[in-house]
Amino acid sequence: MNTSRRVFLGVAGWTAGVSALHGYLNVNWTALRNSMRSLDRIDTLVVAGLPVTCNLTLPIACVARDLDKTSRRATFEYRRYNGWPEIKEALISRQIHAAYMLAPLVMDLVAKDIPVKIVSLGHRSGAVIMVRTDSSYRSFRDLVGKRIAIPSRFAVDFLFLRKMLAKEGLSNTDFEIVEMAPPDMPSALYARAVDAYCTGEPYGAAAQRAGFAVPLVMTRDEWPSYICCVLTVRQELIDQNPALVQELVNYIQGAGSWLDADRANRARASEIAADRKYFNQDKAIIQYVMDNPTDRVTYGDLRMIRAEFDDMMNLSVQAGTLKKPVPFESYIDDRFVKAARPARISI
Repeated sequence: MNTSRRVFLGVAGWTAGVSALHGYLNVNWTALRNSMRSLDRIDTLVVAGLPVTCNLTLPIACVARDLDKTSRRATFEYRRYNGWPEIKEALISRQIHAAYMLAPLVMDLVAKDIPVKIVSLGHRSGAVIMVRTDSSYRSFRDLVGKRIAIPSRFAVDFLFLRKMLAKEGLSNTDFEIVEMAPPDMPSALYARAVDAYCTGEPYGAAAQRAGFAVPLVMTRDEWPSYICCVLTVRQELIDQNPALVQELVNYIQGAGSWLDADRANRARASEIAADRKYFNQDKAIIQYVMDNPTDRVTYGDLRMIRAEFDDMMNLSVQAGTLKKPVPFESYIDDRFVKAARPARISI
């Protein structure tokens, strides 16, 4: 088998492993329903996420909280899903207490009277536009007339693409834009089914590390304040157990500071996240995201800044993913971030 064939099969196998999650999710529905009825005294706070590096603070917070025996509050249980629609439905139907969600998707839920609030960021930056190493593309404008994959119209990656279009004086009609699940993107690029893809990590790093793709544009360079994944909590948990929400935010904020404090911490985080209980991925790929470059995704600045959310909301309205503006106060509860005392992470 030649080298390129092995690379292709390796990436395809890795992405298939990321997607094969349903058999792993073993939910005790009765216990979960009972916990939802008495949110002021639950033993386990169930928080959902995807196996993406934008969500990395979540498994770190869960592990650190589990090791902290000084608190008598609930433990945090990480629940992995394979797509935003599944997490959205789980949050709406009260199968989970909280989740990392796409910020525009939360705005849309609130506009539809779903009682949820964003209480913290999860990261900054972390999206890339990838092209084949052997392509002639050297600038974004070189992609005019080409086929570009995005995760969905609700993804902030799509807003990133639109910002690049606006910067170059281009429009959607100058490209062929297709929606595709991020785990399928590296294989699609390898097979030349698309000319480029725009998504979050580690799906860019997987192709780059395999040697057949390079970043054309990164949010770290073009949109430093980029955010997509935000910690979202159901309103009844905020109302009935604000102390537990505060503790969760404290651990997320502490995890973010810890991740950016030392490269050794990032190596440890890669090891933790790779575990089957969390991301179930190749540790080397997660580590590649952490190191190439070290600010490919950042976690230390998790402030919730109104102007940044207003900008994202307006971009979503312009893109048509939101039908009308959504007031900041209707989907944000920033008192927990303002009162945060970042937890000490010892793992």
